[in-house]
Amino acid sequence: MPIISRSRLNSEQLTAFLMYMNPNADEERVKRISSIYIEECEAESINSDIAFAQMCLETGFLSFKGIVKSEMNNFCGLGAIDSVHNGIVFKDETTGIRAHIQHLKAYASKKPLKRECVDPRYKYVYPKGKAPNLKSLTGKWATDPEYSNKLQSIIKRMYLFAL
Repeated sequence: MPIISRSRLNSEQLTAFLMYMNPNADEERVKRISSIYIEECEAESINSDIAFAQMCLETGFLSFKGIVKSEMNNFCGLGAIDSVHNGIVFKDETTGIRAHIQHLKAYASKKPLKRECVDPRYKYVYPKGKAPNLKSLTGKWATDPEYSNKLQSIIKRMYLFAL
């Protein structure tokens, strides 16, 4: 599945899926985040289904039980390594989501960003375009050998849920 591709799901479908997976999530926040993902992905030609699934995986469906906390507005674990290096803090949800999408675009494409770069780690992705599809994120975005399989599983559940 190419990262630079058309999405299938809309904001309402993304919101409904996440609320199903985490009924304790703040529904108004989920609606906001879903809309921002759609908008930011459209701006950079990123498939928002993939980006949203990645956010779900990285945040535990917005439960934030790992080293990255909700108030950090870091939806993809940017810079999160351990308890000492627990990730980058973004000033708001939009900036955090934009950074996620820009980082994903750096992996997926050699094309320049369309919006001002807010991803402080964008410059470290080399070469640009080294992971153009979902499968190629394993070993590049994350060391988990099951990373792309986990993302694919979430995307399949999203599509089945939307039927």
